[in-house]
Amino acid sequence: MDALTGLLEGPRARGAFMIRACFDPPWAVRVEDRAPLTLMLLARGEAWLLSDAGERLLLRPGDLAVTRGPDPYTCADDPDTVPQALILPGGECHYPDGRPLNGVMDLGVRTWGDRPDGAAVMLIGTYRMRGEIGGRLLDALPPLLSLTAEVWDCPLTPLLMEEIVRDAPGQEVVLDRLLDLLLIAALRAWFDRPEAEPPAWYLALSDPVVGPVVRLLQDDPAHPWTVAALASKAGVSRAALARRFTEHVGEPPMTYLTGWRLALAADRLRDTDDTIGAIARQVGYGSAFALSTAFKRTYGVSPQEWRTRAA
Repeated sequence: MDALTGLLEGPRARGAFMIRACFDPPWAVRVEDRAPLTLMLLARGEAWLLSDAGERLLLRPGDLAVTRGPDPYTCADDPDTVPQALILPGGECHYPDGRPLNGVMDLGVRTWGDRPDGAAVMLIGTYRMRGEIGGRLLDALPPLLSLTAEVWDCPLTPLLMEEIVRDAPGQEVVLDRLLDLLLIAALRAWFDRPEAEPPAWYLALSDPVVGPVVRLLQDDPAHPWTVAALASKAGVSRAALARRFTEHVGEPPMTYLTGWRLALAADRLRDTDDTIGAIARQVGYGSAFALSTAFKRTYGVSPQEWRTRAA
């Protein structure tokens, strides 16, 4: 498993919120849905993204933005336009004064706004649950990132424009997978950008000593690794590996391994029906009890509670 595969294997949208938003100026929408991740691909016109932290981002046709929740933001034709709609968790839509807006701006299948042929058209895909995206992926992203049409060419745009308004059997699954593909394509392009800040362990893969060790841990987390065994594989002393690994990754080898094992366990609890004992063995714990103890220490709930909440 290469580093990017390890980072991107998490996205698995399930009934993601996807919509084609069409507006004529002046327009502004305040988003407070607390979604963990939202992708916005501008198909026509211009749009501003404004974070409460003061960040301002202008999108032009072909540009894509990714916002990491739960912080709110505003999308508008101009930074000075007052929001006319408020998006809340669960897809609830209100006027700024609290009156419900649901249905008022519906324009057809997954289309919303002023008119279908509005001056600004944006394709929006939202992951509703944090569990649909790997925690390590979310932690690796800034609150707001963008890719302009000058630095990437997304072949998915025409397909998304066609599929997002289609009402056919299995269409939600099609859109879920397209959203996952769009996110993966965007992040592959983003991590190649000089302004990106990939996680420390991702950067550490270029180190001739630490890189192979990280790959060993990612490829075979169930192996009973020790620092001594890893140092032997890397051809350095135990002390040298511990020092160098911590310098590059930001934590000792065994701490990193524990985090990786528990992240894998969390995903498998959500995505499979395997017993907790089976998952424990798959990720390197000798028993369900050992996994449960470590899992609750890190995630604050037992594996069974995690699985129930994810369901």
